[in-house]
Amino acid sequence: MLNRFWPTSRRDFSSLSEQEILALAISSEEDDARIYLAYADGLREEYPASAKIFEEMALEEETHREMLIKMHKKRFGDTILLIRREHVKGYYERKPDWLVRPLGIEKVRAMASQMEEQAHRFYLRAAQQTKDADTRLLLGELAIAENSHHTTAVQLETEHTPHDVREIESQAEHKQFILTYVQPGLAGLMDGSVSTLAPIFAVAFATHDTWTTFLVGLAASVGAGISMGFTEVASDDGVISGRGSPIKRGLATGIMTTVGGLGHALPYLIPHFWTATAIAFAVVIIELFAITWIQNRYMETPWGRAIFQVVLGGALVFAAGMLIGNA
Repeated sequence: MLNRFWPTSRRDFSSLSEQEILALAISSEEDDARIYLAYADGLREEYPASAKIFEEMALEEETHREMLIKMHKKRFGDTILLIRREHVKGYYERKPDWLVRPLGIEKVRAMASQMEEQAHRFYLRAAQQTKDADTRLLLGELAIAENSHHTTAVQLETEHTPHDVREIESQAEHKQFILTYVQPGLAGLMDGSVSTLAPIFAVAFATHDTWTTFLVGLAASVGAGISMGFTEVASDDGVISGRGSPIKRGLATGIMTTVGGLGHALPYLIPHFWTATAIAFAVVIIELFAITWIQNRYMETPWGRAIFQVVLGGALVFAAGMLIGNA
C-alpha cells in the first residue's frame, strides 16, 4: 500500500549522476532514431516526402548519439551504463510503433512534434544538472538541435493543412489541457467508479443497511481519492514529460476518483434499500457511459473498444461485489 504513495521502482531524475545522464541520453537517441526510421518506413509509400524527412531526422539522432558516446568515452570510458527511460521517474515515454499503426500522416506528425519537444526539455534539464563545462555545452547544443527538430515536425504537421498562429496556439493549449487534467481525471474517474463497486455493493447486499453502505462508500471513495492523488503527484514532476503541474494533476485525479466512488454511494442516503440500490445501479451505468465518452472524445479510443473495456470491467467488479455480499 505504501508504494502507491511513494513509488520506488524508478529513480528521480535529480538523483542521476552525470555518467547516468549521458547513458540515458544515448539510449534515448537510439530509441528515437529507430522510431523515426519506423515512421519513414510506414509513410514511404503514401507520403514519400515526409518519409524522407523522417529518415534525415533519424540520421541526425544517430549523429547526436555519436557525439554523446564520444563525450562518455572521454569522461567515463567505454562502458556505458544500461539505463533507459523506463528506469527514471517522470521521464517521457515513447509509444511503440506497432501500437500506432496504421500510420496516419497527421498522427505521426503530431507524435514527432511531441517527441522533439520532450527531448528539448530533457536536454535543458540535463544541462542544468551538469557541472562539467564540456558536457554542459554539448547538452545545450543538443537542446537547440532538438528544438529545431520540433520546428521541423510542426512544419510537417501543418504543411498540407495550414493553420494560423492562433489555431496552433489553441491546439497546444488543448493538448496541455488533456495532459494535465483530462488524462489524470479520467484515470481517477475510472478508478473511483470501478474499484469502489465491489465494496459498496458487497456491504449493501450483505447488510441491507443503507446508512452502513453509505459510510463504507464514503470511506472507500475518499480513501481512494487521497491514494490516487498522492500517487499521481509522486509519479511524475511533469518537467520532462510536459504533463504539467503535479499538484494540478494530483487534484484532478484525487477529486475525480472521489466523485466516481461517491456517485453510487450517495443514493444510499435514501433509507429504502431497494430504491437506493436501483438509483445507485442507474448512476453506475451513467458513470460508465461518461467514462466511455471521455475516452472516445479526448483519448481517441474507438467506441467499441472503450465500451468493451469499461463495461466489461465494471460488470465484473459489480458481480464480484454482489457475490461476496450474498455469500
